[in-house]
Amino acid sequence: MSGSFIELGMVATALSLVLAIVCIAASIYGASTQQPVFNQVARQALIANFVLVTLSGFTVVWSFVQNDFSVAYVAENSNTRLPLIYRLTALWGAHEGSLLLWLWFLTLYSALVVLIHWKTHPRSMPYVMATLAAVQVGFQVLILFLSSPFTELIPAPAEGRELNPLLQDPGLIIHPPMLYLGYVGFVVPFAFAVAALIRGNAGAEWVVATRRWTLFAWLALTSGIMLGGYWAYYELGWGGYWAWDPVENASLMPWLTGTALLHSIMAQENRNLFRSWNAFLAITTFALSLLGTFLVRSGVLTSVHAFAVDPTRGTYLLAFLGIVTLGGFGLLIYRADTLRSNARLDGSLSRESTLLFNNLFLVVAAATVFLGTLYPLVVEVMADERITVAAPYFNKTVLPIMVAVVWLMAIGPVVPWRKSNLTRLRKLMAGPLCAALVCLLIGWFFGVRALLPLLALAGIGCVLASIALDTWRSTKARIDISGKTWFAGLIATALWNRRRYGGFIVHLGVTIVVFGILASGLFQETKTVAVAPGEQFKIGAYTLTFDGLEQVQGPNWTALQANVRVFAGPDDVGLMQPQRRTYPRGGMTTTESAIRSTFSGDLYLVVGEELGGGRASLRAYFIPLVGWIWAGWLVMIIGSLFALSQARTYAAPARTAPDVTEAANP
Repeated sequence: MSGSFIELGMVATALSLVLAIVCIAASIYGASTQQPVFNQVARQALIANFVLVTLSGFTVVWSFVQNDFSVAYVAENSNTRLPLIYRLTALWGAHEGSLLLWLWFLTLYSALVVLIHWKTHPRSMPYVMATLAAVQVGFQVLILFLSSPFTELIPAPAEGRELNPLLQDPGLIIHPPMLYLGYVGFVVPFAFAVAALIRGNAGAEWVVATRRWTLFAWLALTSGIMLGGYWAYYELGWGGYWAWDPVENASLMPWLTGTALLHSIMAQENRNLFRSWNAFLAITTFALSLLGTFLVRSGVLTSVHAFAVDPTRGTYLLAFLGIVTLGGFGLLIYRADTLRSNARLDGSLSRESTLLFNNLFLVVAAATVFLGTLYPLVVEVMADERITVAAPYFNKTVLPIMVAVVWLMAIGPVVPWRKSNLTRLRKLMAGPLCAALVCLLIGWFFGVRALLPLLALAGIGCVLASIALDTWRSTKARIDISGKTWFAGLIATALWNRRRYGGFIVHLGVTIVVFGILASGLFQETKTVAVAPGEQFKIGAYTLTFDGLEQVQGPNWTALQANVRVFAGPDDVGLMQPQRRTYPRGGMTTTESAIRSTFSGDLYLVVGEELGGGRASLRAYFIPLVGWIWAGWLVMIIGSLFALSQARTYAAPARTAPDVTEAANP
């Protein structure tokens, strides 16, 4: 019906490939000959590519909206019964469209970078543009020649297949784009790091330029991970939100190194330290983002043998990843001499030291996840044997490291730059350590006996007290000078250093998330029952009455629905209706859980098989305080946005002289 229209999308993508190549050549030539006109050509090419790829994406989306089954990608992932909202978002429902979305975000970031930093970083810009364009070429070639969403079918089928039923959910409308917004966002610090290394100027200029880009990418990736966890929680029907699945791990690895980068750049901004670390982390984080794309989109996670059935696409992704990784690290090694700095750690009791330990812990955690995720694939290649590295490995290796990171969150922000001493540190940490002891005793009182959860609870108390005392000291000092009220003083203090107090809000959100994880894991109650209509069972503080089963018809599915009346004591608090949906077109079945959320926890119901005679199998969970996980995420968003609101366009001069009298709040 609209073959010429989808062909327009392919032509636009092909033209964007040409312009990306022009951008690389013009940038390099302009930098080498010092002729600005070529840099202008490269700049306009990157901006034009955003327009062209936007047009390409629109042609695919419009084909879905029009039910144009002459487009193979539409025929494989949609049909006339699919609701319009899922046809609009089916672009990222499968491999080819997801890569096009990846490319669209890449061109968006590229255009924004040249518009924002054209005048502020003119010497770096040619190399930044060349790097961004080179990454674009990698995805454009993949889309045009190996994973095209523009392929046409002749003759066109009368009806399409089914979009994966698991993707027919509101959570999947926003989760993949948010995840990709984070993945792709790390291309900006990567490009600036490469530019700094090429120029031989790896000072603080590039980290100042990319701090807010890094924070935004981290926030987007965090939100994508949290949205994915929430989707898994309510959609998959197992009462959990994180299973250490390889797809989950693929997003966690760049998040860990991105978190390290976000903290480490503070040392380079303030003390000109960790230059090698920051370049390493910028390259590693983007490489891990590409690795996540390779793992999820190559088919290798299903099986190395499945990968071997169609190796071309996966081999290309692997080669592309290898070029980026080896090229980036090769440049890092080649320019190692430019990364040396006269600045040194002045003492082990300093903020720089805590940032260094933070880097080490997070990188080790990322390496541990990397090993556990890829080891089964290596074994399958080498020994032709399939093994599984499951949750126990990750829980025993990664979680202790993350508990240590929580403790660093309490110590790092309040320890002075440069140098401190034990007397001052004891004074700063006396209150937080008392709070840690109180939280540990509370956990023991409520029956927590395992060492790691107790340490995590103590760490939460330490972080909260540390934030509160630091904020109190700063606010009191401002009030003593200005005579303002406490509320006005608090607001003025926070606005004066939004980066610092935005970080505190993020840390507060992290502690809320950790507390939700601990409570929901330690005190969860589960019950599986076979019930007939009218029968009751209890879980938590609730009494549930099974009212029977019924068949429900949806737009493109049918469902077996259980009706369960819920009582809290004598009060009828409502009806819960978990479902098992069947999608006739694709022959797939999904679980639709029913969840009743309160401040104290979630009542979570899943319906199993019909047992005959009106009886059904029900699985019920009471998961205490699990909602605090999502509440903590919202607090993290608020803190990140608050920190993003403070700009910084210059690097502070390196401070190397020791000063043990420096205040805790710089």
